[in-house]
Amino acid sequence: MQKVLDSYNEGQGVTDNVEVEMLLFSRQGFFDKLLADMAAGSTEFDLNLVTTYSLGRYAPYLEALTPYTTKDLSKVFIPASLNSLAFQGNQYGVPTDVSLHFTFYRKDLIAKLMSDSSWQATYAEISRKYLGRSMTPVDPADWTWEDYLATVFFFTKSINSESPTDFGSVLQLKNLIFNIMIWQSTMVSNDGNWMDDSGKITIDSEAAKRGLEIYQAILDNKATPSGSINYEYEYAEANEAFKSGKVATMFQWNAAYSSLVDPEQSPVVADKVAVAPLPAGSTGHKTHVHSLGIGMNKSSEHKAAAGKFVDYLFTAKAMEVYGRAGGSPPVSSVMESLTDLRPEFPTVAAYLEDYAYVVNGGTADYAVPVYEVLAEEFSAVWSNSQSIAEALNNAEKRMNKLISK
Repeated sequence: MQKVLDSYNEGQGVTDNVEVEMLLFSRQGFFDKLLADMAAGSTEFDLNLVTTYSLGRYAPYLEALTPYTTKDLSKVFIPASLNSLAFQGNQYGVPTDVSLHFTFYRKDLIAKLMSDSSWQATYAEISRKYLGRSMTPVDPADWTWEDYLATVFFFTKSINSESPTDFGSVLQLKNLIFNIMIWQSTMVSNDGNWMDDSGKITIDSEAAKRGLEIYQAILDNKATPSGSINYEYEYAEANEAFKSGKVATMFQWNAAYSSLVDPEQSPVVADKVAVAPLPAGSTGHKTHVHSLGIGMNKSSEHKAAAGKFVDYLFTAKAMEVYGRAGGSPPVSSVMESLTDLRPEFPTVAAYLEDYAYVVNGGTADYAVPVYEVLAEEFSAVWSNSQSIAEALNNAEKRMNKLISK
């Protein structure tokens, strides 16, 4: 972001007669401090960090941004990213960084599975035994959840003694909200959601049950490392398991791509990594998306000046500076232009265009508490402390209490 500030201050900012400087605080406790400051009407800052999952908490203290730009924002930013920082019809943030999910897989192993008749015969036997029908391998880009499970079981050594990997997958199951964000595509891809369009809670559904059953099947058949129940998200244990070469597939955030294909960081697998969308359910492939971005403090005493910088941020030029400095700006033209630096960017853009969703209620003030409820209830399933039916029933009751307050 400092690179963007420098670019603005040395260029458009001179024309605007505006200079922007950045205030930095520690990561720990940042959001609580920000919320307290904004609720108190602090005028110490004019612009501030916003996120999809906390947007509703901050919205009462944010200024809507649309009046500060005349651009057609959907022609610059991918619409799904704009929606991820919109609340009750207002655009409250300029999306600067986008996060979504890839299926990472070992392309060397899948290539052999797609061409080796003896492997395919074993695959058919395993799928018949574990999924009830003989199946033929398909390209990961076309995987359904059944295709995914069949592949995961095939590449698990305790199921297939000839497997070159110990585990077909590595799940991240610790009681954390970000792990629920990965899981919930099993539900949304099967036409499920937190709630329907009228606001009725629908988490206790066949779609959510199916999603939990998919994870449970992997756990029950020991197709993920035994420590998965304590695995966190992003650059932690799951990435290390995949880097070791002992795992065939992984659901992970797009931010992991750079380290997994880096020969220095991932010497065992760097040249063997490929990505695909998360497997398809009845409504196709889906990926959770959330954004980090910049919003405007409603108590700002410099809204006109701050608005000029916001207008600059809403340009492809600003986002290209940001992207070249290491960000992940959700602008298709920028992502295409930066392929030499970030080869995964065109795929991120395509998934945003085709598969991205924000769950109903995902930007509301209760979003984080709901994620916390789901993390508590579902991690109890994954640790064998309660049944799927109990977890879904408890989750729906607790969500109703949260949202009715």
